[in-house]
Amino acid sequence: MTTASPYSSLLDRIPVTKQQISIGGSSAAYWEYGTPSDRPTIVMVHGFRGDHHGLEPVVAHLPGFHIISPDLPGFGESEPLRLSRHDLDGYAGWLKRFVDALNLDSKPIILGHSFGSIVVSAALARTGLSTDRLILVNPIAAPALSGPRGILTRLAVIYYQLGAVLPEPIGFGLLRNRIIVRVMSETMAKTKKRALRKWIHSEHDRYFSAFSDRDVVLEAFRASVSNDVSEFAESIDARTLLIAADRDDITPVSAQHTLAALFPDATLEILPDVGHLIHYEVPERAATLIEEFLTPDPRSTSGVDLDEAPL
Repeated sequence: MTTASPYSSLLDRIPVTKQQISIGGSSAAYWEYGTPSDRPTIVMVHGFRGDHHGLEPVVAHLPGFHIISPDLPGFGESEPLRLSRHDLDGYAGWLKRFVDALNLDSKPIILGHSFGSIVVSAALARTGLSTDRLILVNPIAAPALSGPRGILTRLAVIYYQLGAVLPEPIGFGLLRNRIIVRVMSETMAKTKKRALRKWIHSEHDRYFSAFSDRDVVLEAFRASVSNDVSEFAESIDARTLLIAADRDDITPVSAQHTLAALFPDATLEILPDVGHLIHYEVPERAATLIEEFLTPDPRSTSGVDLDEAPL
């Protein structure tokens, strides 16, 4: 039985259309929320094993923005990559081609959550993808194996390896096992609100196993634990907003401060009493920070900083 979203009434007010586009011979599904306006478009990239649904609570709290949210290749309704493996270079290159194919009138804002934070950072540093503003939610600031629960990450490595080597029906079943998915969900959720926890578990039950095959999920998992945003931060000159959490089991707060210092121009916001599911548990707080970050400085006129304007 599906649990109703606590954010559905807000999301229902925003027009949404599903689109399909071919990228490198693979069909990519994406969802367009709102309509183009004077504000720049936001392209959102979800995390590992998720799809666009995961970021909809944040979308729901950003009315008036034009937002495009794709399913990454091999997840949700997007087909696997045909031109490369599902490693970081493969995903970064795909994102560059995807944004190019949108033919937007101006450079979009780029937002990435969790594994998506690594994908967008790699795309900006390596592929020529360009943005003036970058937003990373629950950024992977350091290697996952060194996080507060590194032992759980090591167990996950064994889990995905077993899923790959066992006979296909057994391995596929293991990777989609509902009990294991629930354990992952229980570990990540920090809220004590029973109704919200129930909905989060329902979302993971519905969408956490929506991957095309076990090769895709294994390759993507390896990319998610073998890379982190700190590898690319110094090469990214866009103004950057990092939205992190004080109870994130994957990246400690200390690593987030270290990461913020690597960017040429970054602001770090630490949200209290939440973990790796900012987008589910406190999307309204994240959306407020995003809107403030994207609101023009009232001291500026037509993009000219009055402090630097000639007298």
